[in-house]
Amino acid sequence: MSYRIAVRALCEFAAKRGDLDLRFTPSPSAQAGIAGHQLVGERRGERYEREVALRGSYRHLEVRGRADGYDPAANRLEEIKTHRGDLSRQPANQRALHWAQAKVYGHLLCAERGLDQLTVTLTYFDIVSQRETPLSESCSADELREVFETLCQAFLAWAQQELAHRRRRDRALQALRFPFAGFRDGQRPLAETVYKSIHTRRWLMLQAPTGIGKTLGTLFPMLKAMPGEPLDKIFFLTARNTGQRLALDALRSLGAERQGLVGAGPGEPWCDDIDSAVQAVPLRVLTLTSRDKACEHPDKACHGDSCPLADGFYDRLPEARVAAVERGWLDRAGLRDIALGHEICPYYLGQEMARWADVVIGDVNYWFDFHAMLYALSQQQQLQVGLLVDEAHNLVERGRGMYSATLDHAAFRRLKPTLPAALKRPLSRVASVWQALAEESDVEYRVLETLPGKLINALQQAVSQIVEYQSEQPIALDSELQRFAFDAQHFCRVADVFGDHSICDVTRQSPRGRQRNTGARVTLRNVVPAPFLAPRFAAAHGGTLFSATLAPEAYYRDLLGVPDDALWMTLASPFQDSQLRVTIAARLSTRYTDRESSLTPLADRIADQFRATRGNYLAFFSSFAYLEQVADRLAERHPEVPIWRQASRMDDDAREAFLGRFETSGEGVGFAVLGGIFGEGIDLPGDRLIGAFVATLGLPQVNPVNEQMRARLQTLYGHGYDYAYFFPGMQKVVQAAGRVIRSGTDEGVIHLLDDRFARREAQALLPEWWPPATLD
Repeated sequence: MSYRIAVRALCEFAAKRGDLDLRFTPSPSAQAGIAGHQLVGERRGERYEREVALRGSYRHLEVRGRADGYDPAANRLEEIKTHRGDLSRQPANQRALHWAQAKVYGHLLCAERGLDQLTVTLTYFDIVSQRETPLSESCSADELREVFETLCQAFLAWAQQELAHRRRRDRALQALRFPFAGFRDGQRPLAETVYKSIHTRRWLMLQAPTGIGKTLGTLFPMLKAMPGEPLDKIFFLTARNTGQRLALDALRSLGAERQGLVGAGPGEPWCDDIDSAVQAVPLRVLTLTSRDKACEHPDKACHGDSCPLADGFYDRLPEARVAAVERGWLDRAGLRDIALGHEICPYYLGQEMARWADVVIGDVNYWFDFHAMLYALSQQQQLQVGLLVDEAHNLVERGRGMYSATLDHAAFRRLKPTLPAALKRPLSRVASVWQALAEESDVEYRVLETLPGKLINALQQAVSQIVEYQSEQPIALDSELQRFAFDAQHFCRVADVFGDHSICDVTRQSPRGRQRNTGARVTLRNVVPAPFLAPRFAAAHGGTLFSATLAPEAYYRDLLGVPDDALWMTLASPFQDSQLRVTIAARLSTRYTDRESSLTPLADRIADQFRATRGNYLAFFSSFAYLEQVADRLAERHPEVPIWRQASRMDDDAREAFLGRFETSGEGVGFAVLGGIFGEGIDLPGDRLIGAFVATLGLPQVNPVNEQMRARLQTLYGHGYDYAYFFPGMQKVVQAAGRVIRSGTDEGVIHLLDDRFARREAQALLPEWWPPATLD
């Protein structure tokens, strides 16, 4: 059995040394890098060969990749690297890595074409000045072979243990058993459908009821399919942290965490319900954490002269990597423990371990957004991956956010007084062009027919200067300048791919207490993420989008861009309608104009239900202001009803305290905002929650922005109001109400508190298994 590895991955493993250093940025965007490569290639002669596919072997290593170019007339192989800024500031270890890549490609070319010698050229292309800096070496085939074999030898021991790990993993997965004595109702057809879809390399859009056990029901069949397809990795992607915890719990139940742990014998169950015959599974499980949460020194820049965990990072990485694969279970705490034990950065250790993990749990942005580390890794290493996307209904809004960009003038004003002298001129030009754009019109909100080209050009030049400055001076991760640099880079990237799927709008901003020098917030606002998400779906071996609310089908197909042959199915609920009572307040309006008159009726309804059946309830409202008004009215009129409230900003401890009030046999009403952190992804089974009140349809606010989105969606699909307002609102309602029935023994009540819930179109979007609602 051979081990396949890409040239880039081989060199990054065996040739990287020294500090972690992010001061010299190779290229601000993938698009700019691709354009740079194309431009250099176009400058070469007709016989110049581009993207030359090469492969070779050393013992049981198979090494492959694509050289950027080869000129047969000059017998010159070329490796092209795009950059911006002064090339003399490039770290030495980065230059050495590039030479290693070029020479490995050189050896593969010599071996394939029988060449005795070759000129190897590193061409650095500045994407701003479009100037080339070529660095060349004349090498014999023997010299290039020696470089190749040295790197392969450095990787060989690792490759052997990787092959051994994969054999152990695949044998264990072939024998893997479901960890419980039986499937929940509906869980077996769920698992079978997921297995069949990955086996046929198709995407599945799966609507499955809340409480059916979707996390385990999707992970188990995907793991079972892993050896046969074969899959290199499984990526479990979530839009909320609660989904990550559920995935870890499911993998624990399958025996994944036992590897390397003291006292976890082969037959030792992790909980009373787990089948005692479940064996340990040698899976490497990694949870990815965002850089801002993982960073140990946010006041320091990411290079060895500033951060102690970047100093000598690549020198200490090999031992940390060995410790990480031995541990196997790399949740956030485990990864941090190993990183700090070897004095390296936890965030970048996580980036490294994504190469060697079997199951990676992370946010949806790791596959779907511009920077998408897992997507890039899979493309570079030509991996076969299976994707599971939890709570996939969130991907519409999350996708829009990934491909939108905003420049906030108020934040820019705060930055200007602190600018270093070297950056004042380029950022003054940004300020001047930005101010002119703000003063083009007196209206508060407007949509531009064309992109603001002058502002984008000024931003590009400013970003180039910031990058050059950063190569000499450390910029802290949480500094205003660093944030502006990130925002400006992202804005320029989004501008590069702007189209009918997005709108560009300008909102005037006046400094507090001043009428002059009005600024403007400029937004490139994505409306339809499908054009960006579709290539990411196509790049996977297959996968499943799953949620309790993935209807209407056409809405998600249109906006997400799933493949045309993707199967959509909904599973029958395991619950009986006798478990639930649904009441609609058919004579009550919670529309904005009726809010004041609705306060007393809402408070009285909540109190009446509480008195009729004492227990724990959740009450959902459209905003914090409305929540507070109803909670105050309830406390005033019915002080005997215990209440607790969601705050507008809650840290992890505050969230846990809120949920902690829902105790078994407890009593009271928790007030929360619909669509917020307590509207989905929380599990309060049994009598921890016996009812919910939903005092809104969840419709987005009618404002100029949403009206522009409605108009664009109407033009594209003919369903502007439904796509912009109605479907997203009802999805939030069903998600929130789904907190009530979580198991086969749960019983509860749902009060839909608005007359619009009685309309036929609203009824059509409620779950089929719900009993007919009582109109009150």
